[in-house]
Amino acid sequence: MARDRFPLKLLLVGFGNVGRELARILVNRPDYPALKDLDVSVVGITTGSRKSLANERGVDLARALRELEEHGRFTPANPDYSELDSLGAAETLDYDVLVEMSPLSIANRGEPAISHVRTALERGRHAITCNKGPLAFGFRELRRLADERHAGFLYETTVMDGSPVFGMARSCMKGNTILKIDGILNSTSNYVLCAMEKGSSFAEGVAGAQAEQIAEADPSNDLDGWDASVKIVALANVLMGAGLEPNDVDRDSMADVTPERVREAKGRGFRIKMVCSAWREDGSVKASVKATEVSLGHPFALVDATGSIVRFETDLLGKILMTEEDPNITTTAYGVITDLYSLNEGIR
Repeated sequence: MARDRFPLKLLLVGFGNVGRELARILVNRPDYPALKDLDVSVVGITTGSRKSLANERGVDLARALRELEEHGRFTPANPDYSELDSLGAAETLDYDVLVEMSPLSIANRGEPAISHVRTALERGRHAITCNKGPLAFGFRELRRLADERHAGFLYETTVMDGSPVFGMARSCMKGNTILKIDGILNSTSNYVLCAMEKGSSFAEGVAGAQAEQIAEADPSNDLDGWDASVKIVALANVLMGAGLEPNDVDRDSMADVTPERVREAKGRGFRIKMVCSAWREDGSVKASVKATEVSLGHPFALVDATGSIVRFETDLLGKILMTEEDPNITTTAYGVITDLYSLNEGIR
């Protein structure tokens, strides 16, 4: 059974932007006074192509960051250097919490992230996932396994970066049945829509998002609605007990939204937004991602550029709204930190 109290030994699976920012925060912990009681040690870091590090006494995070910046990979000169792959590390290293930060693969139905999380839980270790795949393709199995092994399984970073979407529902909405969830959850598509409102072409909006490092080099998952579909499925599966997968979502593509359509709607007092929705209907949960006209007085119309918003409709509390303005990589890394605190508090 994994331990419930700090210090916690972490295995970081994936060391992209979020992993490196988490490491930077841990290295510079004195700059964040409220983190003085965050007692953690990173005992392993694995990557897909940049090799791995492992040290049961704690990896030298400052050196790890410096090596990636200077060499683009971990080098054999590093005393913590390891040839372990991610699954091998999950199976063999002595850690308390596996933090899954590898890239999402929709084509592979959430693998290998699901296998990483499953392996940790089977060993009675806690698992934190930033990767949405385990929630979109394997949530019920992983939740059941976590309960059986008395291990934590948390995922605050998967939707709206580090905003406490799941934490608010878990801690502040007890006794409520969530009837509907909707919102704007994909930064790239919203950025492009806002750019087109201001006169940019679709291609110029995409290029701007890439220049701001909001969109990937291949932004198709964002622009074709897949990222938004995965996020609304994650919310529905966790908070509404759904058994959805991304292919179940009625999904629009940004390819059908022209600058002319965006500006014509704005002239009539509306903004076009890619709205994600999940709702209860005839005993099941359904979901969609749709290019939707919202009036300028609607709260969704206030979401600009990279912002996000989610609204819960409940049977007792009515409608509850959470917004996020101008998120950055630090707010995303904070989602891991809040999950670590939750584990320390015994929240699983």
